Amino acid sequence: MAISRRYFLKSGAVALAGCAATPSFLVRTALAQENRAPGKDHPIIIAIFQRGAADGISMVVPFGDRYYAAARPQIAIPEPMRGADERAIDLDGFFGLHPSLSSLKPIYDQGHLAIVHAAGSPDTTRSHFDAQDYMESGAPGNKGVSDGWLNRYLQVSPEPDASAFRAVALTPALPRSLAGPAAAVSMQRVASFGIHGGKASPELEEMFADLYKDTFDAVKTLRSATQQQYTPTAGVQYPNTPFAQSLQQIAQLIKSNVGVEVAFAEVNGWDTHANQGSSRGRLANDLKSFGDALAALYRDLGDQMRNVVIVTMTEFGRAMRQNGSGGTDHGHASCLFVAGGPVKGGKVYGRWPGLAPEQLYEGRDLALTTDFRNVFSEILVKHMRTPDTARVFPNFKPAAGLQIL
Repeated sequence: MAISRRYFLKSGAVALAGCAATPSFLVRTALAQENRAPGKDHPIIIAIFQRGAADGISMVVPFGDRYYAAARPQIAIPEPMRGADERAIDLDGFFGLHPSLSSLKPIYDQGHLAIVHAAGSPDTTRSHFDAQDYMESGAPGNKGVSDGWLNRYLQVSPEPDASAFRAVALTPALPRSLAGPAAAVSMQRVASFGIHGGKASPELEEMFADLYKDTFDAVKTLRSATQQQYTPTAGVQYPNTPFAQSLQQIAQLIKSNVGVEVAFAEVNGWDTHANQGSSRGRLANDLKSFGDALAALYRDLGDQMRNVVIVTMTEFGRAMRQNGSGGTDHGHASCLFVAGGPVKGGKVYGRWPGLAPEQLYEGRDLALTTDFRNVFSEILVKHMRTPDTARVFPNFKPAAGLQIL
């Protein structure tokens, strides 16, 4: 039987694994990354999505607002007190970090961690699915946008000789943020990125290798760059969680110099409707692993953080008042973390709207004062040198920058 390309592709005898993009995404890349060098000319953005709507009021506690504690009698984080544990960690006399985020405080004190409070999407949906979709598309309220904001960044900042690993997601599938015509790949584990398949004849294997030579080359390049078992910087230990392991592998890729420019990771489990807890409990445990993972990534990258900006996001925040199950329901605004060498940290940015009943959004939620697109736009313009954010965020005109960078 003659073996046609159609038969070959339909046979499934050999298949790519760990690559969410089509093989053509890798065609132009195999050798180009060898010429990429780290330095100020290689800015990197790491986007992290907290899926499930993280409670910004608990992550960065507005203990100075007199309405805060009364609205959350069982789950409020106690205000800071010198020498006392399990209380908010004072940042500026008004805001404090959740005590489980203590590993981030040194980065804040060093001036490389900024917080933007009362931030998020202006869309009013309380649907996780819709809100995540809007945030990742960079187009709140617009279901007609098919590609993601990070993919549009890649489109408006094309690099003909870019690496196959210019945009990488350490996720099971390509995230909405990176979906689109620009090249991007996803993998759950660096070690598993490659070409796998069942039993195939030598003829089939030869045909596959010929059709996707550049793909094979890209896989070889990654394996060559990461063939040694990765050891983080001395003294750095990542938590033993899938999220932390994804950040460790992002660090591995960056330090292996395979040309990463955009990296994406995600962490689930922030939908705390019940038994949220206070300084201890479910949310505290999740924040501990989250903060420790971020701090490990920051310290692991060391001097290379001069080229890196990390930005976190979540689809919306939680309601101001605790519910009858000791948790919080879907809300509106939350907060974002921005860390990196270029970041003017050590400060909580954004206008605080207040928690008085008349100041709450729809009488129940933290009001939004900073559109997430303003934060992302500032990062893209000042750090990633994007020439045109109007194409990245359609029908959006950025306000005056917060001057985070």
